[in-house]
Amino acid sequence: MPTPADSHDTILAATRHWLTRAVIGLNLCPFAKAVHVKNQIRYAISEATDMEGVLTDLEAELGTLANADPEQIDTTLVVFPRTLADFLDFNDSLFFAERLLKQMRLEGILQIASFHPQYQFEGSEPDDIENYTNRAPYPILHLLREASIERAVEAFPDAAEIYERNQETLRRLGHEGWREWMREQRGN
Repeated sequence: MPTPADSHDTILAATRHWLTRAVIGLNLCPFAKAVHVKNQIRYAISEATDMEGVLTDLEAELGTLANADPEQIDTTLVVFPRTLADFLDFNDSLFFAERLLKQMRLEGILQIASFHPQYQFEGSEPDDIENYTNRAPYPILHLLREASIERAVEAFPDAAEIYERNQETLRRLGHEGWREWMREQRGN
């Protein structure tokens, strides 16, 4: 289990393992493999320890992604290993993240998705397996380009069904199956 004291390399390795094993390996996001294979994912590990630091780092990363060539950086995972450990605090931070997106006039250009070690969908119980579709080793804000999402949805016409398919995948795996799946090929 990762800890806030983890080194940069440990954090990066755990995040990449989660991405390749869960997100790509279980096909939770059918769009992730292409940007991963093309090395178009930026991994930004924040040293923030409070909300002010989170927003400062998020602002920098939103600006970096907005100004980057999409062929070089198509998406960014901003990892917060030293703060936002409490899911309710993390969830509250999303309000400020969305407000920052609007203030930077990037609404409609970029969007933010969220992942957390204790992610819990509204109306679910904390240990419901379906929550694991959005569980990551650390709190993560995923910055995505709207144009890339639009292209991906055109290429994958059943995009609206991804959520339901992911929950069904995890129900089939169950908790023990999830743990075994994530243990396999550790470090790749």
